[in-house]
Amino acid sequence: MNVKDQFTQYIHILQDIICAGLERADGEAKFIEDKWERPDGGGGKTRVIANGAVFEKGGVNTSVVHGSLPQAMQQAFNVPESNFFACGLSLVIHPRNPYVPTVHANWRYFELYDKNNQRLDCWFGGGADLTPNYIFEEDGRHFHNTLKNAMEPFGTELYPNYKKQCDEYFVNKHRGDEMRGIGGVFYDYLRPADENDEHRLLSFQQANGKAFLPAYLPIVEKRKDIPYNEKEIEWQEIRRGRYVEFNLIHDRGTLFGLKTSGRTESILMSLPPRARWYYNYQPEAGSKEAEMMGYLRPRGWA
Repeated sequence: MNVKDQFTQYIHILQDIICAGLERADGEAKFIEDKWERPDGGGGKTRVIANGAVFEKGGVNTSVVHGSLPQAMQQAFNVPESNFFACGLSLVIHPRNPYVPTVHANWRYFELYDKNNQRLDCWFGGGADLTPNYIFEEDGRHFHNTLKNAMEPFGTELYPNYKKQCDEYFVNKHRGDEMRGIGGVFYDYLRPADENDEHRLLSFQQANGKAFLPAYLPIVEKRKDIPYNEKEIEWQEIRRGRYVEFNLIHDRGTLFGLKTSGRTESILMSLPPRARWYYNYQPEAGSKEAEMMGYLRPRGWA
């Protein structure tokens, strides 16, 4: 089986594993699946969870699409008319309790072909990042160390490099370089040097996907029963507003999907159910909310 087929098979298995793990953590809500077909080739499985005991809204989506490369993608990749194949898993989870962090992750694979369907290029990309509303340093260390441990067998330089890329990517530049959360790892355009390297990168992707639940669920279990009140909900929704700003203004995947006639419902699944914007809002000095703002800059976690 070639790498393309192996990775396609893997993301569907991973989707089942992650959805089952999140359902167990929630204890009430179940994912609802919406299968869809892309008119120009391929399709996907969108799975959403809502109004649970732990998770207010979330989605774990897979897509496997192919066909003629849209004009906008030709311009982005600086290639003539081509065919493409793309598959991946993308997830965003917005918990109910403000003390449980929002989490995002995706793992993807892309192939580019000439008009005779000879492969011209291929690459992997992905990552995972954590967006807490209130800071617990032990949670940040746990999340980052779990991702670091998954990567280290493939090279000790990978985690520091991909953490730095994450710190530089998930940033609201229009907010004075305020990070969306406390980061994680992010990488793109990992091109294999040869066939052996293809399989190494496939194993790397699989290891990162496998690390997601161990990185996130222990944090959920620790924080989901912490009491909270309306003040904490208000802060959660203010921080969700910043999450929305990043996704709609800066996120390359969101913008790319909307510009290339991607499936809108699946693309905007990442948005929270409720968010707030106040004019020139500043948290009270010395508060837990102000403390959180101090962590929205690059720092060492692992």
